[in-house]
Amino acid sequence: MLLLASASPARRRLLEQAAIPHRVQVSGVDEEAIGHPDPAQLVQLLARAKAGAVLESGLDREVSAVLGCDSVLAFDGEVFGKPADPQEAISRWRRMRGAWGELHTGHALLDPAGAERVAAVTTRVLFADLSDAEIEAYVATGEPLQCAGGFALEGRGGCLVERLDGCFSNVIGLSLPLLRQWLSAA
Repeated sequence: MLLLASASPARRRLLEQAAIPHRVQVSGVDEEAIGHPDPAQLVQLLARAKAGAVLESGLDREVSAVLGCDSVLAFDGEVFGKPADPQEAISRWRRMRGAWGELHTGHALLDPAGAERVAAVTTRVLFADLSDAEIEAYVATGEPLQCAGGFALEGRGGCLVERLDGCFSNVIGLSLPLLRQWLSAA
């Protein structure tokens, strides 16, 4: 049984769709207390901290490993987590429209015996060249406020992405190909 150290419903859905038995235990890690200038390193530190906090809280015998994940969007030299409010989401989308960003997801798989795997997966994302009205309508749905980078590929935001270069599920919050490799090697 895999224990997912994340509150993300999108990550839970990915595991369910892939038929990977799991439970969820939110880590409670203060993400603001962890920083790094390199977004790929930042998400690995955050994922490791989440998985580590859950592992240290004690596990049932049926749990074989703890998975922590965290995602950010790197765009034009900045790191975008979840927008703080609708105005920030609108401002970001006006900058991102018609341009490429990089969605980084950190993954940390820790087992009770002390083995650990930590990696970042990066997917390039080309955003549609939206009008101001389209941006405002999308932000008004509230969806962008719940997601790293201000969009949900598996939701309404999927219509606003022109192209992906890399792992599709990574943009949703968890690289299923990476997890499959790790679980098959265990």
